[in-house]
Amino acid sequence: MYYGYYMFDWTYLLVIIGLILSLAASAHVKNTFRKYNQVRSMRNLTGALAAQKVLQSAGIYDVTIERVSGELTDHYDPRTKTLRLSNSTYASNSVAAVCVAAHECGHAVQDRIGYAPLAFRSSLVPAANIGSSLGWPIFFFGWIFSFQPLITAGIVLFTLAVLFQVVTLPVEFNASSRAMRLLEDTHILGEQELSAGRKVLGAAAMTYVAGLAASALQLLRLVILSGGRRRR
Repeated sequence: MYYGYYMFDWTYLLVIIGLILSLAASAHVKNTFRKYNQVRSMRNLTGALAAQKVLQSAGIYDVTIERVSGELTDHYDPRTKTLRLSNSTYASNSVAAVCVAAHECGHAVQDRIGYAPLAFRSSLVPAANIGSSLGWPIFFFGWIFSFQPLITAGIVLFTLAVLFQVVTLPVEFNASSRAMRLLEDTHILGEQELSAGRKVLGAAAMTYVAGLAASALQLLRLVILSGGRRRR
């Protein structure tokens, strides 16, 4: 198949599909978060206080809770044992904020017990960063100059980025599951609030699924383009 400048490259459809999936998932999680960010939790705890109580209930006292700028930029850093909560979570007493904070606590629990997928994901970070930033450029130069070793290297590097996202799925789903159990055990949220929380965390999980699907489609496109180049 010819991929010239004067013919439509149908593989762009894979990119478009991935983009649509990512945008839809992102819009869904933002809308869900904003909806339940307007619902105050029954115990009136902020995200930061809820995180502190959840960590203590799990027997974790060596994790620092910090505030970071942005919306939904919450994350747990296992290297420094720091739980960073965004402006939309740290001081908010909403059901959404409490659930997001508890989700990050779920990662802290994973770190504490040596959860294997989390450790594996952390080990993949350097390779994934290289793959996501250099995979496409290396493939592009190899494809333009018909140099197969560069094409193959680009595909391999991008595959590392996709592998990171594959490993991320069980890590995120497990953290959400732990978060909901901890919120229920500590009675930080009531039954109806837990139901709302599952919707918030479920919507957030879909962004990881959509991201993986988009990256997998990108990888498929590279493989198809590589095959087309070899046949020319």
